Amino acid sequence: MKLTRSLKIPVWLFSVIPLVNVVFLVVVFFALSSRFMLQPGMAVTLPASSFTLAPHDGAQIISITSGAVSAIYHRDQRVTLEELRQRLKESRVKERSVIIKADKDTRYALVVQITDEALQLGFSVILATGTERR
Repeated sequence: MKLTRSLKIPVWLFSVIPLVNVVFLVVVFFALSSRFMLQPGMAVTLPASSFTLAPHDGAQIISITSGAVSAIYHRDQRVTLEELRQRLKESRVKERSVIIKADKDTRYALVVQITDEALQLGFSVILATGTERR
């Protein structure tokens, strides 16, 4: 007695399966590598917020670290408040916006002082925050 299959598998299906595997691997690769994208500026622990804004191209980044003596970084170079004011005044960029990445433990008065300087020079100010962890 000869048994026959009632379900016939199409031959073209065997060529689609590797394609689906490759597409899945590419999606996994991009999903994992996007978490490791480098952001310009110094590494700081940002305060958490449930709101996010779209990235701004061409914005200048000012990083402020916390500690006994807070440090201000502009274009990855440590500067004083006076040097920062001078650099912002001399900048000839089209996009007149500044992103302030302040550590969550930074003195609030320093963040306000830098924000005030940038606003006086005609920059729009964006305060960077991290995502809320649940």
